[in-house]
Amino acid sequence: MNEYEARRLENIKRNQALVQELGLERPDAAPVTSRNQTTRSSKRRKLEPSAPTRSSARIASAGPRPLYNDHDPAQLIDRVRRTSRTTRTTRTTASPPPTAVTSPTPADVQSIREGWTAWTPAASPPTRAADGTFHFASHPDFTPNKSPEEILREGCFGGTYWRPLYSKKLGITVRDDWRELPAAWTAGLDAARYLTGEAYDPSVNKYGVACGQSIEEWEAAGWIAHDYDVRGWFQWYCRFWMGRRCEDDERQIGRWKRCVGDTGRWRRALLKKYVAMGIRSVFDDGDGDGDDGRGDVSPVVHQTCHHWAYEVRQGALDRFWAEGR
Repeated sequence: MNEYEARRLENIKRNQALVQELGLERPDAAPVTSRNQTTRSSKRRKLEPSAPTRSSARIASAGPRPLYNDHDPAQLIDRVRRTSRTTRTTRTTASPPPTAVTSPTPADVQSIREGWTAWTPAASPPTRAADGTFHFASHPDFTPNKSPEEILREGCFGGTYWRPLYSKKLGITVRDDWRELPAAWTAGLDAARYLTGEAYDPSVNKYGVACGQSIEEWEAAGWIAHDYDVRGWFQWYCRFWMGRRCEDDERQIGRWKRCVGDTGRWRRALLKKYVAMGIRSVFDDGDGDGDDGRGDVSPVVHQTCHHWAYEVRQGALDRFWAEGR
């Protein structure tokens, strides 16, 4: 043994004696190298998530999920910050819970009621063409061929359109508003039968059949614009004819077009029935007494069109036979 090794062994013995003297000896402690290896192994296991033993076909077909742990830590921190900001923004801008729909206040209702008659005529009466079609200068695309007076006198809505009406939306009963109509429209009519009947009477209608829904059902379906016409489309038509113009005009004319306009579903359905039955002519009276009179072709659809101020005329039927439109 050389001198260097002798000094080394002496130093080791002296250090061991010092450790024992100070009570710092830990015979159960694992070697430092083993502890470091164990720690690294443990961390590595945490960074490598195991794949699930089962997965659905949808998840499997989507391919492996990205392992965000593989990214640079700075990227992970940036992602967390962005996610946090997004979450905070989402919470801040989330839509508030729906609030209960409230009925108008008494003051609002009074204002609405006053608005029904607080208007002055802004347009002249329509002109009538040779084919019976009416033309309004302000709305050339609105071309009914039955006037409000004709509809009333021929029989409509089972005689109940102008009856006392309770509006759930407004919480009031509306009555006697038929009296705002021009006196000539109702002169000589039995108001109790043709206007204000309590019970729907199909025999009042021009085609002797019941059709359509009640005003209450229209209101429940959201078709009533209470600010303008609490009874719906026909009341709007009466006031439009009398010269009123309002913000609801376009909506109501749009409804008319979809029902009985050139491509309206009820108009086309009725004309198709004429063709299907081989009928090529119509009569102005529409009482159905003849072999091919209007009354013989779907009275219900005829009455529906009548309520929308439309009646099949010979020119329209001839064109449908020739062109299918």
